[in-house]
Amino acid sequence: MNLALFISRKYFFSRKSPRAVNIISLISVIAVTLGTSALIIVLSVFNGFETLVRSLYNSFDPDIKITSAAGKTFKQEIVPVEQLKKIQGIQFVVPVIEENALLRYQDKQNIAVIKGVTPDFIKMSGLDTMIIEGKMLLQNGDTNFAVVGSGIAYNLNLTVGDFNGQLDVYVPQIEIKPSVNPEDAFNRGFIFPSGIFSIQQDFDTKYILVPLRFAKEMTGYDSEVTALEIGLSNGADKEKCQSEIKTLLGNNFLVRDRFQQHELLYKIMKSEKWAVYLILTLILIIAVFNLVGSLTMLIISKQKDIAVLQSMGADISVVRKIFLADGLMITLSGAVAGIVIGYAVCWLQLRYGLISLGSPGSFVISQYPVEMQTPDFVYVFFTVLAIGLAAAIYPSAKIIRKEKQIKVADAG
Repeated sequence: MNLALFISRKYFFSRKSPRAVNIISLISVIAVTLGTSALIIVLSVFNGFETLVRSLYNSFDPDIKITSAAGKTFKQEIVPVEQLKKIQGIQFVVPVIEENALLRYQDKQNIAVIKGVTPDFIKMSGLDTMIIEGKMLLQNGDTNFAVVGSGIAYNLNLTVGDFNGQLDVYVPQIEIKPSVNPEDAFNRGFIFPSGIFSIQQDFDTKYILVPLRFAKEMTGYDSEVTALEIGLSNGADKEKCQSEIKTLLGNNFLVRDRFQQHELLYKIMKSEKWAVYLILTLILIIAVFNLVGSLTMLIISKQKDIAVLQSMGADISVVRKIFLADGLMITLSGAVAGIVIGYAVCWLQLRYGLISLGSPGSFVISQYPVEMQTPDFVYVFFTVLAIGLAAAIYPSAKIIRKEKQIKVADAG
């Protein structure tokens, strides 16, 4: 066995060291353990929230969305829909019309966006799993129905299934004609609410889903649509499909995946995660200062051992490696213990939901979401190891400087 490693093991596990040295070493291990476990837990919680947000947005957003590069609408017939459907992986192509509207229900009113879709939208999205009242129904024969966001329903005090209380919809006309009556500037229609969905505040307070035929009637569009939403089959290569769609449509259209549809949101989430990672790493660096004190105290208490080793012919670099290895052992002990504790806490949260987000029903989920990812464990382990190594080098290097000073003094 390597001499430096053998002696450092003896120092690390020895009970003969001064009590103060053992206490400081224990504090160092505890500090590294707490810092490591905190990094694992916080990163896992951020992963959980990111996955939750993705799942919520994915229930409403399409896999790929096609919009006009210039202008709000485009004629549907200029897009080769049949050729799009022939691209491997594409399962649904849903024409969509989105337009701002004023909603009036009894004596209350609210601004919203009506989103006109075809029945394929229900099959493509996961919105039917987000219905909290009523059912996912957009049309039945000639009768049109609306599925309303929970925030809009709350503002309107809307009741599902009340056929005596229709929902009045006002949409600005494309060509406004001069008139004394302000209502003449709007197309007016009515629709019955069939259900209420709850996904996320951005959607719940903004959208009302209606049949595409109703949206065309309200907006006055003939063949125009505001977007084509693409649903991919399970296992489809999203990047390949997106590339083929871009090649087929050219530069006149924007073809965006789910990340690009909410690019700013996802970038902010990533930035927040790594900002917290850096903050906790700085706290860990401060905590590891205990390691410097621990090794310094150990070096002072082992001066006789150092002298004996040197008298036996041990080079000063060997002595330095002994204390460097001891510092790494402290760091590794804390890192491994912290990773185990962090994993255990995350597992318990996943299994039993120990820490809740608040009173039941206040949030989409009842407890903090957690998702453990292997790269996070690797990043944290090597980060802690690098910090511990840097902290151990300083007191170990002082041995060489001190030895040089002694040699200079003897030579003088």
